[in-house]
Amino acid sequence: MSTSASQLRRGHKSSNIIGRLTAYFTNKSELASETDGRSRGFAVSSTQKEPEVSASSDTKSRTETAVAMGESDQQEPAMMSTYYLNHGNPMVPFSGMPLKDFLIGLGKSMKTKPKAILVVSAHWDTEVPLVTVRSKNSTYHDFYGFPSFTYQLRYDAPGAPDLSRRIVQLLKGEGFTSIGEDSERGLDHGVWVPLMLMYPNPDIPVVQLSIQSKKDGAYHYKMGQALAPLTKEGVLIIGSGSAIHNMRSLRMNIKSTPTWAAAFDDWLTTSLAQKRYDEVIHYEETAPYAKTAHPTPDHFLPLLVALGAAGEDATSKLINHGWELLCFSMACFEFKHVF
Repeated sequence: MSTSASQLRRGHKSSNIIGRLTAYFTNKSELASETDGRSRGFAVSSTQKEPEVSASSDTKSRTETAVAMGESDQQEPAMMSTYYLNHGNPMVPFSGMPLKDFLIGLGKSMKTKPKAILVVSAHWDTEVPLVTVRSKNSTYHDFYGFPSFTYQLRYDAPGAPDLSRRIVQLLKGEGFTSIGEDSERGLDHGVWVPLMLMYPNPDIPVVQLSIQSKKDGAYHYKMGQALAPLTKEGVLIIGSGSAIHNMRSLRMNIKSTPTWAAAFDDWLTTSLAQKRYDEVIHYEETAPYAKTAHPTPDHFLPLLVALGAAGEDATSKLINHGWELLCFSMACFEFKHVF
């Protein structure tokens, strides 16, 4: 089945907010040209071509999927941790932000190279789950108002149609009956910003799965639980969002981190560390200032998918922290299976 994406456009920012963001990150920028981008390993091109997609409709077994993702022997791959990462914005690869250095270091610290990567990004929000099905991905510049060179960045990683179909199979097996396949959408910046820094050479197959912001946290946690078998098959699962995401705060005259931001951030890190996962799943009812920290849920829901995919007894580890613009938490987490 092939279903075109019905994207829900959220959080359209006014030009003054984008202007403030651009000025902020331009002032922190190390790079601002096509040449500099290439010198750091980022693919830069002024032309975008949509690759042809060829995908069969049959459902393949786990073994066939593993072979399609490049396994050449019968050795069982190591179980992968899952991650919730802050993707920042398209200027991060060119900035002096600590987040950039963290993401570079995270990629280097991975003991095992993933067979494939599944990213659940805040920037693909649909009525029903959609999964990309492409033999080669293209780069989707899903933003406006940023410097021209950001629209020339490319991260055209290979796709993994067999993995895409396995994702559909796993979701259907757990009761997600309405699932679509998208053969046209490119990878949005919630995917390529972190991956460009973690894995500058785009040779690892990447698949993207959408969120459904009209559904609650329990729905997305269950989605993650359905995907958990992939962590035993060499697939790195990443939820890409932001621990706090209130663009309206940029209109405020903030002199220090607001009480609401600090309180929500403390609650999240403490709740995860103490494995109070039910509270995190129902964050809109349990977290202080939940609606202020997340006026819309899109940037929080990927965390719940990543958490669910690690298993109900998973441990949580805060692997990055800091603040940008005083009210955007850079908190990132690793979720690890407990045996």
